[in-house]
Formats: sequence, structure tokens, C-alpha cells
Amino acid sequence: MASPGHSDLGEVAPEIKASDRRTAVAVADLEWREMEGDDDGPNEAQDSDFPTVERSRLQEMLSLLGLETYQAQKLSLQDFLQISSDSMKNWAPHAPKDLPWSFLRKLQALNAEARNTTMVLDAPPDARPVEKESQVEEETIYWDTADDISADIYSFSELPTPDTPVNPLDLLCALLLSSDSFLQQEIVLKMSLCQFALPLVLPDPENHYHTFLLWAMRGTVRTWGSQPPRAVGSFREDSVVLSRAPAFAFVRMEVSSNSKSQLLNAVLSPGHRQRDCFWHRDLNLGTNPREIADGLVEISWFLPSGREDLDIFPEPVAFLNLRGDIGSHWLQFKLLTEISSAVFILTDNISKKEYKLLYSMKGSATKYYFILSPYRGKRNTNLRFLNRLIPVLKMDHSHVLVKVSSTDSAGFVRRVRAIVAHVARSPCRRVSVEDMANAARKLGLRVDEDCAECQRAKGRMEQITRKIKDSDAYRRDELRLQGDPWRKAAQVEKELCQVQWAGDPPEKYGAELRHRLLELRTQQNGHDPAWGLQEFISGIGSPSLGEKQYFLRWMEWGLARAAQPRPRPSPETALTLRPKHCGAVDLGEPLWPEPLGVEHFLREMGQFYEAESCLVEAGKLPAGQRRFAHFPGLALELLLRGLPLELIDGNTLSTPLRWVTGLLKELHVRLERRSRLVVLSALGVPGTGKSTLLNTMFGLRFATGRGRGPRGAFMQLLTVAESFSQDLGCDHILVIDSGGLIGGVLTEAGERFEQEASLATLIMGLSNVTVVSLAETRDIPPAILHAFLRLEKTGHMPNYQFVYQSLHDASAPGSKPRERKQLLAQPRDASRATVQMEDQGGGIRTLAGLAFCDPEKQHVWHIPGLWHGVPPMAAVSLGYSEAIFELKRCLLENIRNGLSNQNKNVQQLIELVRRL
Repeated sequence: MASPGHSDLGEVAPEIKASDRRTAVAVADLEWREMEGDDDGPNEAQDSDFPTVERSRLQEMLSLLGLETYQAQKLSLQDFLQISSDSMKNWAPHAPKDLPWSFLRKLQALNAEARNTTMVLDAPPDARPVEKESQVEEETIYWDTADDISADIYSFSELPTPDTPVNPLDLLCALLLSSDSFLQQEIVLKMSLCQFALPLVLPDPENHYHTFLLWAMRGTVRTWGSQPPRAVGSFREDSVVLSRAPAFAFVRMEVSSNSKSQLLNAVLSPGHRQRDCFWHRDLNLGTNPREIADGLVEISWFLPSGREDLDIFPEPVAFLNLRGDIGSHWLQFKLLTEISSAVFILTDNISKKEYKLLYSMKGSATKYYFILSPYRGKRNTNLRFLNRLIPVLKMDHSHVLVKVSSTDSAGFVRRVRAIVAHVARSPCRRVSVEDMANAARKLGLRVDEDCAECQRAKGRMEQITRKIKDSDAYRRDELRLQGDPWRKAAQVEKELCQVQWAGDPPEKYGAELRHRLLELRTQQNGHDPAWGLQEFISGIGSPSLGEKQYFLRWMEWGLARAAQPRPRPSPETALTLRPKHCGAVDLGEPLWPEPLGVEHFLREMGQFYEAESCLVEAGKLPAGQRRFAHFPGLALELLLRGLPLELIDGNTLSTPLRWVTGLLKELHVRLERRSRLVVLSALGVPGTGKSTLLNTMFGLRFATGRGRGPRGAFMQLLTVAESFSQDLGCDHILVIDSGGLIGGVLTEAGERFEQEASLATLIMGLSNVTVVSLAETRDIPPAILHAFLRLEKTGHMPNYQFVYQSLHDASAPGSKPRERKQLLAQPRDASRATVQMEDQGGGIRTLAGLAFCDPEKQHVWHIPGLWHGVPPMAAVSLGYSEAIFELKRCLLENIRNGLSNQNKNVQQLIELVRRL
């Protein structure tokens, strides 16, 4: 057992073999039966019959939800991201089989109502009144222990049917059991962004082979602030898997008149705003009996903002919730006692059986608190057992709290908070999720991260990242083709392109440029890939698709934790949930140094391919001696698996044309007959929420938060379901995010502006549909307006939507949204200069005067603020989620109705890239 202070669980336990794990579970069950005194015939019969009932219950639930077909071949992340006709619908589910897909769609949109399982049904004439049904459910909800087989049979007979709702926790468990590791991870990440409690231990009622979801938690990163005496504005960002905090568990023993989840929500909520992190029986249809979710352990955190007037606790605190009775889920309860600083036990009665269970915890370093409702139980019996437990569990009378109907709820919540704060301030156990997983292994629970593919991928990542002491030095010494070599080659290629487009190009100058380019490419080709890059190539080239995906995720996290040149962020920047899935930040924030990421390894591969291709084109290298011709195929596999690939290098502000063309050629070959494409792009100044918008609409993985990721433009591929592709008019949607390429009004002049305008023209010129993301009080960036004016002359104008996003808390008063006619009216100084540059001799024109702008059409959207409240504990506002869905539906409608530019196939896109 861990001693107070820092956890001793941090040592990595060896992987437990399946036979050893089964033995551990069997020993745990035997210990529990011995404590119960189960040595007579009737209980033995119960033990033999009970698993059969549970097995049928799980199968019935999966069948009811339409998930039975996903037990052998699990649901994948690609299934989650696929565009179908349902992507344009905002209808309530009509049958239980609609619930998993409704939940996933709402979760993708960060909809706070994703857990609502209400169905739109036509009630049959003989349907029971809702009130009577609720009464029946209330009578059976707590009687879910294994000591009364008749209760289980009764509950089993009341399994949800197509005309009765499903418990949201059952839906979550069934969906997680039907999903692969990567979809599980995405579900948990989105739940975290919605401020839902996260599943930590997933029960398997059929095999009693419970799973600790370490891998599913791995991608969740949180940011929180510190209160004085630390410096004001001090913020920390870390993975929830790695950061340590005191943990407090809330469990139920037999029957409790008080709801754990309601109490937890009250503890986590400030006085003026209720948070529903944990689902409970009074939230819509939460009173439905759980059928397969008993034994589920959930976790949520309180994270401080750094403001004393808002923070309930000054430091992060973890809260754990066991669904079901501890007597029926002894293994999970044992885990909670080993990882928690304190355990709160809610009960009305303490029976002899539970007394023996708690007595076995003698000597535990964990503190125990009881929350009783004595008027509903046997007061004398409770007092007798409590007096015996006080010396055993090292309690005193202050550890027994009484809550009855007449108790002041607010005062009771303050008392529980005071206990939590007192324990957290004192020397106590502090654990991370990794520490919890180590404890789970020792108890015989399966840990999802222990599979062979995941561990091999992790080992390869550690070999690479172990050599990274300083990211700048690593890029300079190991990724040698980037930096100055690529910057010089890019500059020469730009000059060569300008010479070729001149009316009468000087041949001598063009020959000099080609010779200089060839020299630079020859120097690049003279290098061999460094050891780290070779290991990276081996990782993404693994014949095992699963190991390849695991490796990419491990690399993302490993590089994020390697030495990175990151200045301390401002409060506006730090109050985000995750670097790749967070909201808008302060527009005045300076650019950060670019952190080392997977894109740098891929960029290095691209430069090896570029240099070799250049030499082959010049006849300096026989095609048969190529070493890197397979690189585009390796990168394409990543694109098909949901990784964004770089289209425009943000450091050199240039496009590696041969590399991008090679990728698109591989894509054309891979897609074969399904190669019709629509290109959708998003442009805007960093910090206006464009990447978050794309991620929320389509479930993409573009980096978000200005300066938090790469500066270049990235592309990601979405697949359209075959059943919908004919109606939509395309087979795939290529989404382009301009990243940090486009500056604001400060870059209105000079070479940088010309580069930005050219890149904006390139992205818009490739696009069928363009979303221009703007802050609520700012003009269209000059570079983007410049691109509009250029494209108007060519006649190639994408369907466009202007999106104004509020950067304020949705519940706080913000600035008034600008009207559509204001946007299209006379441009301000910076934009006026841009118009004059392109409209020589024609006078200053307004945006509304351009042929493509119709102020009467709906081209302007006003999106509410992302957060409802103050981060990091703020939830995503329902208004933001709903507005994003309407925008998504509009974009897809425009594509389907042919309002965008003519759809193209991949080959046509390749030619367009070359021309632009």
C-alpha cells in the first residue's frame, strides 16, 4: 500500500499474462466470498447462474443498439469521420439503433446534450404513463447487487426495448466495447472537451474482464492556472495521464438515499453555475436502470483558473465515481482504496457483509468518510458497526456525515469541500492516471495500453525522443535538409517561377537560377537520412496498420514532451483544453518558436524526395537509382488514416511542389474509381478559431491555438460514404487549414504581405468552398482581400462564407456582431490600401462592389463564443455547437447543389496545383 506523500505506484509494473490476470481476479473473488461467508449451497448456485444472466444482458443491449456486428470488427475512427447523409441532419433519434450514431455526431460537434438518449417515438395506445414507469424504475435502481438473484432477474426482464429509453451510461459502455482503441481515444477526448466525466475502468459484464482505459486517456491534455503565492498568470499544461493530483473516490454501499453523482456535481460547481460532469438519475432520462454499466469507474478533475474568486480548490483535484454497489464490484473498490487520498462511502445501512469488507481495509493509508441517511436505515446497527470501524480505519466522529431531507444542501456541500481541501493540503497520496494503471495491473485488471503493438510502437518512439535534448539543435543536426538549405532552394524556385511568368524572360538569368537550384538540390541529395529519421520511416512503414497508428500517436506525445522552446503563455492563451483541440486565443499574442513535431520528420522526407526528383528531371540521376520514390506512398497512408499533411511550409512560405504532386499522384492511384474531390479551405488570422471550427465540424485534427503548433497550411482527407457520394457529387472532401500563414493588418506591405497574398490566392484557387474566419471587430485581412481581387480577375471564385466568431464567454456580454452590410461596406485603411494595389485607376472599390459579393445572400455567419464560463472548467457553449452544425449543413448543401466551383478529380487538382 502506498504511503502518504508522493505515490509509490509510479514504477512500471511488468505486463501481466492473461493466465496471471485471471488468477488475480479469481483470488479477489475468492477473498470476497470468504468475507461474505459464501460456503453454503444456495450461494454457490447463484455464482454459477449469475454470469449467464449477465452474458445475455450484454448481448441484448448490443443487439438493441445495433452494435452486435461490431464485436469482431470494431468501429474505427474512419467510421466516425465519414461524411454521410446523416451529417446534414439534426434530428432526434427515433429508435435505439440511432442512439450510438446520434451520440457520436453530437460528441463530434462538442454538443453538451450528447448524453441525452431521448427518442422521438409514437407511444402505443397501451403505453404505461411516464409517472408510473418512473416509479417502477426508482424502486429497482439501487437493487443491483449480486446477493439477491430475484432482483437481477427482475431487472433483466426490464431490459430497454425499442419503445423505452436507454441509460446513457449503458450507451457509453456499449459503444466503447464496440470501438477500436483510436475511436475510444477520440470519444474520451471529445467528452473531456464537453466537461463530461471520463470512463476510467470499463466493465465487461460478459467476461468480468474489466479494462483500465489508460490509452484512451492518453490524448487528453489540460491547462490550469495557479493562485498566489505563485506568480500571477502562472499556467501549466500537461497530460492528464502524467500529472499527479490527490484523488477522492465516491462509492455506494448497498442502498443510499443520496445520489453520489449529484453530490459530486455540486462539489465541482461554483455557486452561480451548475456543472453536470457526472450523469445522474435526475438529468432527463437518467433514472433508467443501468443494465451493463455497473462497475464503471468515472473520473473528472477540478482545475483552477488562477482566480481566487472562481476557484473552489487552489490546486487540481481528481474525483472518482464507482457506478453500482461496492459489494458487487469489490475489485474496482479495492482499486479506488489504493489510489485515493480519501474515500466517501454513501449508504443508508451498514450490514455485516459490508462491515467485513471494510474491516479488511485495516491498515490502509486511505482516509474514509461515511455519508449516512440514518432515518431510512437501521440506526442502532449502523452505530454499532461504525464504532467498531472507527479504530480499524483510523477514523473519528468527524468522518461521519449525516444528510437527510431537512439538511441544508449548500451547507453540506461546503462541508464536503472543506474536507477535500483539508486532505489535499495535508501530506497525502498524489497519483497520475499512469500510477492508477500500475495499481490496476497489480490487482489483475487489463490495461488497454499493454497490447504488443502499442508497446512496440512506444519503444520505437522512446528510442527516437531519447536523443532529443534541444529541439533547435536536433533540427539543425538531424533534420539537415530543412532550415537554410530548403529556404535557399525555395527562394531560387520562386525567382525561377517569376522569370518563367515574365513576358520576355532573360534566358541567361533563368539558366543561372536553374544551375543554382541544381547545386542546392545536389548538396541535399548528398546527405543520407539521419538515424532518427530512418527509425521514423520504419515506424510509419510498419506492415501492421495498428502499430503504425500507435507509433504516430506516440510520436506526437513524445515530441510534445521533448525539450521545446516555449515561452510562458499569456492567460488568454493558456486557458485552453488541448493544443490540438482548443479555442481561440488573444490576437495580440506574439508567435511562439515552432515546436518540434511529426510534420518536421515528414518535411525532411519531402526534401529528400524533392532533391532526388529534381536531379532525375535534370538527367543527373538515373530513375533506376532512386532511393526515396516510395516516400509519398508512406505519407499518403498517414493522410488516409486521418493525419494532417503539410501543403505549404510555414517557415519558408513555399510549397514543395514535387512532394505535394507526388502525394496527389499516389492518392489518385489509391482512390481509383472514387477520385472525385471537393476542396474546402479555411483562411483567417491565427486566433480567430478557424482550426477549432474545422475540427468541430468534421472531427479533424488540425493544430489549434496560435503559436501552439506548426505555422504552415495543412490538408486532411474526409471520405464520403458510397451511399451518399452520388447525391453529394463527390467521393472525398480535401480540407485545407491555412494555419498561421495569414497575418493581420501589420503585414499589409512588403515582401511578407506579397507572400501571404500569393499563398491565400493558392489556397482559395484550389478550393471549391472557402470559409473566411474573422474576429468580431476586425476587417478582412489584407492578404485574403488581395486574393479575392486576384481571383475575381481569373473568374475562379470559390463559394465563400464569412464567419465572425466571438472570442468571449458565451454567457458574458460581448461586442455587438457586425452586420452583413457593414462587412461589405467601405474598407478601412489597411483594406483600402489592398484594394488600391489591385484596382489601379479604378478608384477605391468596396467588397460589396465585387461581382461575387451579394449582400442579400447569406454569406455571413455569427458564431457565439466557444466557452460557456471561464476555462479551464468551462464547457463548450450549446450555441457554438448548434451554430457550427448549421454552418456545416450549409457548406454540404452548397456542395450538393453545385453552388461551389466545379468538382474536380485528383488528376485535375494536380494540374491546378502546378498552374497556381
